Amino acid sequence: MKLIFKNEIKTSSTIDEKEIIKLLLKQRKIKDLAEFLNPISPLKINLTDFNKKYLTSFKEVIKILKEIKDRQETIVVYSDYDADGITGAAILWETLYLMGFKVMPYVPHRKLEGYGFSIRGIDNIKKQFHPKLIISVDHGISAKEKIAYAKSLGISVIITDHHIKPKEIPDKAEAIFHIPALSGSGVAYFFAKEIYQNFKFKILNLKLLENNFRTDYLALAAIGTIADMVPLIGPSRSIVKHGLEVFSKVKRHGINQILKEAGIENKKITPYEIGFIIGPRINALGRLEHAIDALRLLCTTNEERAFELASKVGSKNKERQGMVKKAVEESIKEVEKSLLISNEKLLILVGKWNEGIIGLIAAKLVEKYYRPTIVLTENNGYLKGSARSIPELDITEFLRTLKDYLIDVGGHKQAAGFTIEKTKLNEFIKKAQKKANTLLKDKDLEPKLEVDLKLPLSKVTLKLAKLLETLEPFGMGNPQPLFCSNMEVVHTQIFGKNNNHLKIFAKDPKNNFPPLELISFFKAENINEFEKEKKTEIIYNLMVDRWGNREILRGKIK
Repeated sequence: MKLIFKNEIKTSSTIDEKEIIKLLLKQRKIKDLAEFLNPISPLKINLTDFNKKYLTSFKEVIKILKEIKDRQETIVVYSDYDADGITGAAILWETLYLMGFKVMPYVPHRKLEGYGFSIRGIDNIKKQFHPKLIISVDHGISAKEKIAYAKSLGISVIITDHHIKPKEIPDKAEAIFHIPALSGSGVAYFFAKEIYQNFKFKILNLKLLENNFRTDYLALAAIGTIADMVPLIGPSRSIVKHGLEVFSKVKRHGINQILKEAGIENKKITPYEIGFIIGPRINALGRLEHAIDALRLLCTTNEERAFELASKVGSKNKERQGMVKKAVEESIKEVEKSLLISNEKLLILVGKWNEGIIGLIAAKLVEKYYRPTIVLTENNGYLKGSARSIPELDITEFLRTLKDYLIDVGGHKQAAGFTIEKTKLNEFIKKAQKKANTLLKDKDLEPKLEVDLKLPLSKVTLKLAKLLETLEPFGMGNPQPLFCSNMEVVHTQIFGKNNNHLKIFAKDPKNNFPPLELISFFKAENINEFEKEKKTEIIYNLMVDRWGNREILRGKIK
């Protein structure tokens, strides 16, 4: 692994804790420090703030909605089946429902219909609901032909999306709200808020909606933003910062039952709890069954029903974990076997895995081998592919250069999905790997760890750790700062219920400041590497451990 040190502070430097924070923010190219440290409330951000061209189209949206409401015609909120789409659908569907619209949600079946708009999905909607309007959540920007098809059936379409925009956008859509700076649920939040504000004086559930936009909908948008790994900067930082702060005020049975089922109902909710506990549970149903029950869970007003559905998503999440573990083990064996023959810069695996977990398999392989990975599985006579990448290769743009082989493709810079005919698979693999071998150099495939600051341990203080908390929430686009210091080991011990964690006490070799306590989870077997008086460089995060009325400075070894 290659270490990249962004900056270094010498022992002789007089820099203080506040200046270190400013240095970190400057390195992250944060221009407005005050706005970053104190993000504006999403309640004060309007949809039109993102792009002035939305102003005209939104007037058209309000006109369409007023006509539909007057005629009591049906609207369908057509969402994606992942956590971002489901939380966004919950926000938009419930807003319209509480405003008195005749509105139904529609979540496509991953295996039977696939991602986003499909002919089958549109036909199902037409047959079941006969709507005047479909509003997409977290998809649609790449669905030009499908939207034209809906239009031919007499159904108008409004798109809300954040995925990478193709060269040809849907020209038959009534309006497009495409905001890459947000998640799908983030776009849905601001879109729904704009509708609510335009109808404000005609709503019976005004107080309930006002409260929802302050609490529940913010929490839902925060879940979707973190689960979809959207960079936590700009308006997305505002959503997550304020969304996490209101979690304790959310009365929604679905969210509270998820927290209870996961055993975290009394914990402070951070991006970790959402990314690794809450988000995967919402995702689990869409991966293995039909995600409509995940939407029902987030919207039900019946506590008993919420308990039943939360139990179901918890069970499905455990099942999903077992399936992924087995599939990754199989995949690694296959990769190890193939890498003995060739050393392709792009990994491509074809197997008989559940379509709902192929993206997770690809992500695990990228983590292990640090090279872009595509995993494919058969679905209804076609092959479904899910790709994950490294920062050095924009996988969605890469796949779009191979669109002649693909039926459809969409995604982000480091994650994409597509469909391909079986007959084109072998030629696609050859072309894709040849292209990747040309684009990527050997140095691109070396894992890199960026260290924010190399500094003497004498500069590491409780005050610095407290100031670092003002940079939260940490996540994509705003990772927890990493430090590197020269240290001398004073004492080591193992701890934990199963004695499987390692604790190290280390001091600055050049002075007699009190030693810093550092922990390394599940690394007790490494205790012999840290002999007393051994001098070593350690890379770590800083945190404040609070217990009772005590505050202890602690490092977490990376």
